[in-house]
Amino acid sequence: MMVQRTVPLVLLPAMGCDGQLWAQQVIALGDIAHPELGDLTVDPTLEAMAARVLAHAPPRFAVAGVSLGGYVALEMIRQAPERVERVALFGTRASLRMRARTLDEQGMLAIAPHADPMLTPIISGPVQAMAERVGATVFERQQRALLARPDIGDAIRCVRVPTLVAVGERDRICLPEDARELAASIPGARFRLIRHCGHLAPMERPGEVTALLRAFLTDRLDGT
Repeated sequence: MMVQRTVPLVLLPAMGCDGQLWAQQVIALGDIAHPELGDLTVDPTLEAMAARVLAHAPPRFAVAGVSLGGYVALEMIRQAPERVERVALFGTRASLRMRARTLDEQGMLAIAPHADPMLTPIISGPVQAMAERVGATVFERQQRALLARPDIGDAIRCVRVPTLVAVGERDRICLPEDARELAASIPGARFRLIRHCGHLAPMERPGEVTALLRAFLTDRLDGT
């Protein structure tokens, strides 16, 4: 019987979030992946964030990121394309151009509105807890890092590995059309729209995100 290879998987959180964002996937994908969390809280630039994660990552690995984590994942590919086996990008745009937001404004956009009225009160507590743990100082540093590099075209053009681009249909930070534009700019990228979901898909729709990653990591994600 063929034994499934365990895939080293680096998980990168969104701005103002920590490892709780990926908690369900860490547990549910343990049979096929060896997940570890990248630290995006220390460095002032995307380049430095990517370099830090690469310094602690396995020699070869898959990477999945949400929003800020997605941009760092792209920068990791630009810096070390030979080390990244595949990449999954959630709530990630083809451009970093954005307006500056406070922590509270970003948090409100991240959790509302939702098609499912029961979801926001369930998600808002954990999201607020993550924001408090990360803190305003780190959030502002992460936001400055994004604003300092509005063009990620070079990083996107470096992507030559299997790619999944997914977005919540109710995402107000990365609109579905933004994610579609990113997918269209990466040769062979698979695009998925996650129904009844906002910006923080791994926490809002953990079962669907886990299923997507499982199929993607095991080469069973069909269609485009």
